[in-house]
Amino acid sequence: MKSELLRIVAVEDACVPDPRGTLPGRGAYVHPAAVCLDQAVRRRAFPRALRVPGPLDVKALRRYVEQAQGC
Repeated sequence: MKSELLRIVAVEDACVPDPRGTLPGRGAYVHPAAVCLDQAVRRRAFPRALRVPGPLDVKALRRYVEQAQGC
């Protein structure tokens, strides 16, 4: 279900979590789990889904997911 997923948007050259779904721009969705995030990064899914050229920084996104999981 969509309510179980975390929306992500590209802000400049970084992936930023958008838990409320209010940030402007194209969004991508991922399960808020480290294993799913790692898989998406490995597959280079975020630049493709968000239609941005080049790699995106996922540090803020990774920090958010780790805090949500209580790691």
